Amino acid sequence: MPADRIPPHPDPRDIPLQQVLEALIEPARRAIIEQLSAHPADIACGAFDLTITKSTATHHFRVLREAGLIRQYYAGTSRMNSLRREEFDDAFPGLLEAVLRASLREAGPRGMRS
Repeated sequence: MPADRIPPHPDPRDIPLQQVLEALIEPARRAIIEQLSAHPADIACGAFDLTITKSTATHHFRVLREAGLIRQYYAGTSRMNSLRREEFDDAFPGLLEAVLRASLREAGPRGMRS
């Protein structure tokens, strides 16, 4: 695969906490993280259950990648996404788990956001 098709992936240990928190504060980005966390395999950008435009989703994926939360790569013509959970947990122990738990609590008993 040509290197120019693989976007840069910073080391989560080099990301300031402020950047991580700003990435996780946005509901659409948390939805992406939640879906990646709940899915056993990597997910193509177009396969996420999001209620935003494709260009807005592209922006959110970039913010998450630049914050060290996701890895993106191409499989054919699809841009795939994976959660960098182990690397991220090493850099920010417990943060991702706390955010995911809080999101579930906000979602309520049937997964509906209040």
